[in-house]
Amino acid sequence: MTDTPHREPANAQKQRTGLARMWHALGYSMAGLRAGWNETAFRQEALAAMVLVPLAFWLGRNWVEVALLAGSVVLVMVVELLNTGIETAIDRIGPEWHDLSKRAKDMGSAAVLLSLVVCAGIWSAGLWTALN
Repeated sequence: MTDTPHREPANAQKQRTGLARMWHALGYSMAGLRAGWNETAFRQEALAAMVLVPLAFWLGRNWVEVALLAGSVVLVMVVELLNTGIETAIDRIGPEWHDLSKRAKDMGSAAVLLSLVVCAGIWSAGLWTALN
């Protein structure tokens, strides 16, 4: 029989269950949104969402159209937060230039661009349909 030393988990959240886990996860999520608010791009997208999401309910003729219009706006914000997370993790490693760091940041930026293209396409189609 071997004696293994008892170690405290590196992350207390892993030991939580049920409502306590959900409550703490909500706190972490809110902290992430607050951190995102400090990023100019996310703040601009959030302000646009405050206009576009309610507009989606007015413009959409059924729940599918509303979901596509509003969801595409929220998708941009989600991708922006993920991109910011990638950039933050890369910056934590160090300020020196590295090809892989640049590649990761460029891919995150490309993901944001693609989500914006999808959003613009959905909104263009929605507006075209509503105006014709």
